[in-house]
Amino acid sequence: MKHPPPPTPRRCGVVAAVVALVLLACLQIQYHHLKVDLGKAGFASATQENTNRIHLGITTKAATATTNSLPRGIVERHSDMYLRPLWDDSAAATHKNKNDDPSALLAMAVGISQIKNVDTMARKFLKENYAVMLFHYDGNVDGWRHLEWSDKAIHILAHNQTKWWFAKRFLHPDVMAIYDFIFLWDEDLGVDNFNPRRYLDIMVSEGLEITQPALDPDLSTDIHHRITIRNKLSKVHRRIYDNRPSMNCSDESKGPPCTGWVEGMAPVFSRAAWKCVWHLIQNDLIHGWGLDMKLGYCAQGDRTEKVGVIDSEYVVHQGIPSLGGPSLSSKTPRRSLDLRTHIRRQSSAELEKFKERWNRAVREDEGWRDPFES
Repeated sequence: MKHPPPPTPRRCGVVAAVVALVLLACLQIQYHHLKVDLGKAGFASATQENTNRIHLGITTKAATATTNSLPRGIVERHSDMYLRPLWDDSAAATHKNKNDDPSALLAMAVGISQIKNVDTMARKFLKENYAVMLFHYDGNVDGWRHLEWSDKAIHILAHNQTKWWFAKRFLHPDVMAIYDFIFLWDEDLGVDNFNPRRYLDIMVSEGLEITQPALDPDLSTDIHHRITIRNKLSKVHRRIYDNRPSMNCSDESKGPPCTGWVEGMAPVFSRAAWKCVWHLIQNDLIHGWGLDMKLGYCAQGDRTEKVGVIDSEYVVHQGIPSLGGPSLSSKTPRRSLDLRTHIRRQSSAELEKFKERWNRAVREDEGWRDPFES
């Protein structure tokens, strides 16, 4: 039996070279993947470190430091909501001065069915040179074009979204930093007895960081909490007194809903308070239930002093369930009722989720101490 001839030394050398090249290529690929993995791990660690330094909106300089890949002088830390025309409006630029800059922003989620009411509100704010931003939840933006102030407002469209969903995505503190105050209001508020400039003057003079206008008890159709009711004898109130067992609000009360509390329908925030509140808003819990009970943690101090209801500039809460309610052209009222029921159930479920997240966060953050616990 004949055996095949042994491989020649030349053939063995070629095979060895090929094997070596394959091994080298594999090692290079593994090295590349290792670098990528280490890079991701480093990025994740750095991100987690910065996240841990954020405490309800207060960030350290290290957490907000810009990347070293840019020259320092080119970095723009903030943005704004000014409309920039495509053409060179030299005349407007010449006459513009710092007194023209809006110091407050009114932001609302709106639908076309409330156009008359929103028109009244927007005119009052624009008259004081405050900015207006409308979040259109019904998709109808063109229906507002005939209003003379429409082109002065910022219009943002997203179907069937709440004001908290819009606020989390479009009212970032770095963009809102040009405003001293943020009005995050519902669309169903009557403002016949409200002046935004006088309101802010009171807010500043009283040293308040988070407020809401009081509700007219005679005309408002939807009042949920007694602390929001207007006191005709005062300019501002910060607490209520109620000796019912379910409330038991007295001078000894230290928190909501007896003191240090405003409702989510018409809150007004200072710049510093909003920087904290924006971080408190949950990205996925879009109804905002439960937020009002925690807003006092963003009051930049003692919530019993820094949070209040302003009585002298009051509004009417009309209680119109427009988002998720029947539209002007609706022919299926039964379906609208079903939608409202579904929305309320989802809101209640989100409230429980928010409570669970707060309690878990308190347990896991060993360095955090509740400033309002005695």
